[in-house]
Amino acid sequence: MEQEQELKQQPPSEPVKQASTVKSEAWEWTKALLIAAALVFFIRWFIGSPFVVEGPSMQPNFQTGEKMIVNKILYTFRQPQRGEVIVFHAPDGRDYIKRVIALPGEKVRVDGDQVYINGEPLQEPYLQEVVDEAKRSGTVYNNGLHRVYAEQTVPEGTVFAMGDNRPNSMDSRDKNVGFVPFEKVVGRADVIYWPLNQVSLIH
Repeated sequence: MEQEQELKQQPPSEPVKQASTVKSEAWEWTKALLIAAALVFFIRWFIGSPFVVEGPSMQPNFQTGEKMIVNKILYTFRQPQRGEVIVFHAPDGRDYIKRVIALPGEKVRVDGDQVYINGEPLQEPYLQEVVDEAKRSGTVYNNGLHRVYAEQTVPEGTVFAMGDNRPNSMDSRDKNVGFVPFEKVVGRADVIYWPLNQVSLIH
């Protein structure tokens, strides 16, 4: 009888064990989600940030609606470099996306489709196709208001940036934007992640 009583008392322990297992698994999932949320927060605010292209100023290389990841931590270790695509806080309160053209201490001048750095022509392969196309049609690509930019020296702690759409870009050539201070640079645009057929690293 004692054995029968003992056997009858054993089954209730199984549901208790299962409940404990479920609770443990739920806690593990909760911890995983919390860690994931913390990583997303860290990446979002300290390493990378999503940015949506608005307007035509970076055509033909970037289009309105494209989404990219901006590397926010890179420039805590070094200064922006020529040719890099950056996002920065403009004086009008908006975020602009432009390309770094000239660095601190350099003399920059623009004459039509040709940019000069310290008197030497700057090679810009990212615009070569549209510049060549304009030449074939007997005109210049950079035919807007800022077709000519008199030589100026880039102040220390700033960069000179221009949009790839040279005839239709508000950038460092405009007095309302001017040279971009390092502290106003959000980061470097590194990856296009949307639309999916345009996913690529930014060069």
